[in-house]
Amino acid sequence: MTKTMVAVRGVDEDTFRKFRALTVEERIKMGDALTLAMRRWVAEERKREATIKAKNLLNLKPVRVGKKKVRWSEEIDEFLYGESL
Repeated sequence: MTKTMVAVRGVDEDTFRKFRALTVEERIKMGDALTLAMRRWVAEERKREATIKAKNLLNLKPVRVGKKKVRWSEEIDEFLYGESL
C-alpha cells in the first residue's frame, strides 16, 4: 500500500482538535486514524447502497409477455419439485 500526502481545506477546527486528541490518547498516527475513519465511512455507504438496492428489488412488478403474465419461477419450481406451491 502506497502512502499519499494529503492537504485538506475546510475542516472544522473544533472537530479536528477533538479528533487529534483522540489519536494522541489512543497512541495512533493521524494518518492511520484518518484511514480508519475513511474505511468505515466507505463501508457504511456500501451498506446503505445495498439496502437501497434490496428495497428496489421488493418493488419489482411481474413481467408480461403479450397478454399473459410470465410465471417462469413457478414453472421451474413445478418442473423441479413436481407440484405447485
